[in-house]
Amino acid sequence: MSRHAAALALLMGAAAAQAAPFAYITNQGSHDVSVIDLARDAVVATVPVGRSPAGVVAASRAGRVYVSNPDDKTVSVIDMRTQRVVDTLPAGAGPVGIGASADGRTVFVADWYRNRLLAIDAGRPAEPPLEIAVGRAPAGVAVDPDGRTVYVAERDDDSVALVDLVERRVRARVAVGTHPFALLLDAPRRRLFALNVQSDDLSAIDLPTLRVTHTVKVGKAPYGAALADGDRLLYVTNQHADSVSVLDADSLRVLKTLPGFGYPEGIAAHGERVYVVNWMDDEVSVLDAASGRALERIPTGRNSRGFGAFIGAPE
Repeated sequence: MSRHAAALALLMGAAAAQAAPFAYITNQGSHDVSVIDLARDAVVATVPVGRSPAGVVAASRAGRVYVSNPDDKTVSVIDMRTQRVVDTLPAGAGPVGIGASADGRTVFVADWYRNRLLAIDAGRPAEPPLEIAVGRAPAGVAVDPDGRTVYVAERDDDSVALVDLVERRVRARVAVGTHPFALLLDAPRRRLFALNVQSDDLSAIDLPTLRVTHTVKVGKAPYGAALADGDRLLYVTNQHADSVSVLDADSLRVLKTLPGFGYPEGIAAHGERVYVVNWMDDEVSVLDAASGRALERIPTGRNSRGFGAFIGAPE
């Protein structure tokens, strides 16, 4: 290889390394975020945020990570390039679930205590957020790619609200299991999953008809879900069972249950790996996406949650 070719290969390798995404894990007990470089599966930064961070969404197009801090009633904004907090946004009385528009400019926050969905313009933080009334104890948030609809888990009403951003109101509600907390949008199949922490199951909502087509028993207190292995598998964390259920994403049949976790909460997939956040063990478990085999564990901060879409990289 010539010197020029070697230099080019080195440059391309460095660029690829820089392009590798990061996982942003909220640590409720240590009031910070552990930043994991997924190219190395190692923590490369610890970012102090507000008190008791819970929800997180990595908005790659904006190069920002938004973190909800319920005890501070704020959202911390992390710059993906510097891994530092660059802004703090007021966010109602108890921000929990959080999502972002496709361009990352609008942040959607479930205000747990005031029963509101907040839409915050991140580029104009001085502007009061748009507030839309929803049901009791709103938790998880999922944003439809159509840019018009946000789905909100209304935990204490056992329902999911479809919020119309144009009309600024709840357009429809779907009854699900008991106490839905997290939501996962399966956009290619036009389905929405609601994870029901008290009835120990998940509800699959067909979005064109707004009907629950499947109710699937998983482990005790399902908390988070992620599509993996080319969207062929659905992984679900079971908080109180210390386990992860693996389902066929088409039929929603439970294929296996993986043991050995410590109060697993957040979960996300990237490439051939799945990342499970263990609240009790203060670490992230790394799994092989196709088989569910445990590969390694990455220590994080105290009481790690990772509630939301926590993987991203600046575009």
